[in-house]
Amino acid sequence: MLLGTASDGQASTGIEIFTQRNAMAETQTNQEQIRYWNEESGLKWVRLQQRLDLQLEPLGLAVMERAGIKSGEHVLDAGCGCGQTALELASRVGLQGSVVGLDISQPMLTRAQERQQALKRMNLEFIRADAQTYAFAHDRFDLIFSRFGVMFFDDPAVAFRNLRSALRATGRLCFICWQELAKNDWARVPLMAALQHVSPPPPPPLHAPGPFAFADPDRLRHILTYAGFTDVSLETHQTALSMGGATNVDEATEFSLEIGPVGTLLRTADADTRAQVASSIREALRPYAGPDGVRLTGTTWIVSARAGN
Repeated sequence: MLLGTASDGQASTGIEIFTQRNAMAETQTNQEQIRYWNEESGLKWVRLQQRLDLQLEPLGLAVMERAGIKSGEHVLDAGCGCGQTALELASRVGLQGSVVGLDISQPMLTRAQERQQALKRMNLEFIRADAQTYAFAHDRFDLIFSRFGVMFFDDPAVAFRNLRSALRATGRLCFICWQELAKNDWARVPLMAALQHVSPPPPPPLHAPGPFAFADPDRLRHILTYAGFTDVSLETHQTALSMGGATNVDEATEFSLEIGPVGTLLRTADADTRAQVASSIREALRPYAGPDGVRLTGTTWIVSARAGN
């Protein structure tokens, strides 16, 4: 699928601003991130958990395949959210292994624990903590894994150095993160439709925390190398993503109004504006509807590295 381009100057400006803004989070310290993920965003992700799982599960599985998880390993799931990846990891390492799911969002962890209890995963523990500052036991894990959970640090170099301290000497890091917004039609197409009715916000400082914070491969390599990792590798992974499991355009539109750049843009919008945006998004998404639902391009980095010396 070819990536679309902006049709006019206003839309192009919108892409630039949201790429810098990193879509989901405004300029925040970690304390602000903690508030954000324990209030508005965390509650929303719990409410939409099943639909988000349908969209993101294939990407998490792709990272797990790249990580080469073995039975008996001990794994940290950084930014585990509502627990889908932690539960899958626990299944893969077996009873001789263990998984710790770490997140700052209590609402999401509560949902994760409910799912753990339902599945009776005894080799899984959830901890509410900030990976940037948490005092990990040294040399505990064979693998640090993350599905879109490591792009929200106020100081990512410090955070990754702290995470590295938890790895064994032979340990490894493997995570997935978004490439730039312009290469992610699932976010870009609804955003361009919304910007016909809503002005973009002013840009925040460069590299503010958020989902597109690691789009720049050179910056990401520098962060991980500075944090002490070696053999850093970034692989492009592109796929047609389901829009929250939507089977039709109306469902995909509803999902787009709440998640991603549009959800941020409409946070304080009135009912009339939301209705206008919904109408434009609905039309923009029609070309992407097919027998398998509504699917748009998602482009990510699968990142892997070694603990180093």
